[in-house]
Amino acid sequence: MYSTQSVLMLLLVSHVKNLVLAAHSNINHNSIKTDTQSIQHYLQTHDMESLFQALDRRFRESERNLNPLLRNEPLSKRKIQRGGGLSYTSQYKLKADLEQAQYLASSNDVELSLEVKELLQEKIIPIYENVLKRIPPLEDLVHGGLYQFQEADLALGIDKYYNRAIHVTSTNSGNEDAQTCTAGLLNPELNITKIQEDWLKGGLDYGETEGGIVVLDDVLSKEAFRKIRKILLESTVFYQTKLPKQFGGYAGAYLDDGLHDRLLLELSQELRNALPTIFKEHALKYLWAYKYDSNYDGINLHADEAAVNVNIWLTPDDANLDPHTGGLVIFSKKPPADWSLGQYNGNTSFVRKELLEPTGFANVTVPFRANRAVIFDSALFHQSDTFHFRKGYENRRINLTILYGNMQRLE
Repeated sequence: MYSTQSVLMLLLVSHVKNLVLAAHSNINHNSIKTDTQSIQHYLQTHDMESLFQALDRRFRESERNLNPLLRNEPLSKRKIQRGGGLSYTSQYKLKADLEQAQYLASSNDVELSLEVKELLQEKIIPIYENVLKRIPPLEDLVHGGLYQFQEADLALGIDKYYNRAIHVTSTNSGNEDAQTCTAGLLNPELNITKIQEDWLKGGLDYGETEGGIVVLDDVLSKEAFRKIRKILLESTVFYQTKLPKQFGGYAGAYLDDGLHDRLLLELSQELRNALPTIFKEHALKYLWAYKYDSNYDGINLHADEAAVNVNIWLTPDDANLDPHTGGLVIFSKKPPADWSLGQYNGNTSFVRKELLEPTGFANVTVPFRANRAVIFDSALFHQSDTFHFRKGYENRRINLTILYGNMQRLE
């Protein structure tokens, strides 16, 4: 049995080893700046290696680090406000974290040190189970359904482990397996010419819309699909809980808060390079992934502040109990040029009444399929379709979203 102090010391040794490995790479890490302005520069110039180094350093030095000795950067107000704080949770979020911890501790497919596995089994899983029992029913909670950790929870040590980077599956080590995986992430049999021709039709294959829509089946190579799914299943970087009384039940992981594996950054650029008619000069703007609880709704009606949206589904088809649903509903309308963000994303009933109802709620509904990508104009209003997935952690609906450029509204 290992004490928490022993595990933290082993993690510190591992961190030092990583720094030594980094010193032998081709990038001069001392020249990489980690401030927000520099990160935006790396995004705009498509400098994915510098972007990775900056994000990785910030993440390792943040409050997410399991070892308090290595935390040099407090969580930003933005990350806390969007649901990624350390002092509160929701019932569905902690349930998802518990299921993930149990999966990590029991799966033979996860490469875990004995120390971390015992930490999961002896500390984290029992703590999560006990705190989960204390969370009142949703109808009894205030603050949109969030649960603030109580003194009894803190006495158990929930604050040491909740929303920390307990384990991060990485393709960033430079080993042969990682290098092989990045040698072509897209399916080589994709019909690039037809995809771009369909985009130029402006979504007319699906009815008249105000922006392009294309659907790509088997978008990733089999190996890339396996690797990306592995990252999302295993990495404890899904820190965001939504307000379950208002926004449904899905946990979020974000580019600037742990979801920055080189494989994902490489995918964002491979898509841009393969489909220049669609992506033009648009730079990577942001990316995230969501894991859903089938007892709740998915994402509400909204439009994204970007030019192009790529949505990829990463759960096997046999998890989906209704193959006709589970995907995405994309409506035919964009926000008018004179509408504010608050108007089009803060008041969905207003959008439905003023924009969607006059069209008869015209939409394109794309059913869920594993390894299917939907690429569309981000300004088109969209929402999750209804979904019913099997119970069990590995059956959770997972999507990866990649955004490019700035919103292109109608004049």
